[in-house]
Amino acid sequence: MTAEVVEARALPLARLAALPGVSTASGVASAAEHARTTGRVLPVSPALSGLLPAAGLRRGSTVSVLGSTSLMLTLLAAATAGGAWAVAVGLPTLGVVAAAELGVEVGRLALVPRPGAEFPAVTAALLDGFDLVVVGPGFARPDVARRLSARARNRGSVLLSLGSWPGAEVELSCRRSRWTGLTGDGAGYLRAREVEVRTGGRGAAARPMSALLRFPGEGEVRKADFPAPATVVTAATARWGTA
Repeated sequence: MTAEVVEARALPLARLAALPGVSTASGVASAAEHARTTGRVLPVSPALSGLLPAAGLRRGSTVSVLGSTSLMLTLLAAATAGGAWAVAVGLPTLGVVAAAELGVEVGRLALVPRPGAEFPAVTAALLDGFDLVVVGPGFARPDVARRLSARARNRGSVLLSLGSWPGAEVELSCRRSRWTGLTGDGAGYLRAREVEVRTGGRGAAARPMSALLRFPGEGEVRKADFPAPATVVTAATARWGTA
């Protein structure tokens, strides 16, 4: 291929990349790296980074998590370990011990278990002072959700919803799971839960992605192989439910 042909083929791409709102793959990667190094993205576990557009939790964004409290807590782990402050609003049954086992620095985790009718005002105030604000399901009407997401954007905090959230930029969901640790006759101890996590959303998160993760009882979440579920595993899941 001659230099003239290479140049001729490159010209249309250069014109396209120059259009407003159009980014090349290298440009997106460069922007993500710049955001991480300037503190605009809070870190997450390496097993989760590939599921998020900026390889972490971008400040000012809203993220919803469906189907797993463990996944939500895992999102907080690396950020709080690195010095970020988090608060959970409207989650009265949230287990602090479970949070610690999943890597959350509980000394940097505050709890507001029952905000009641003051949920919008309380959450708005917390978005002013915390890096990450986790809210329980069922609190926000669409108009309240829009106002709180706008508040997060303006204050540079990350709003995380345990449940569906209107207009969330990123949505993570657990689609299937299996427990490990049981033998064929049902004896043993449940040691870890392997789940398929899928992501979708708007903008940079519009392309669906998925990963197979293992949530251990203690230690960091990691990627896992996902074999076909066995009967005993299905029975265990029915007995113990999801985390």
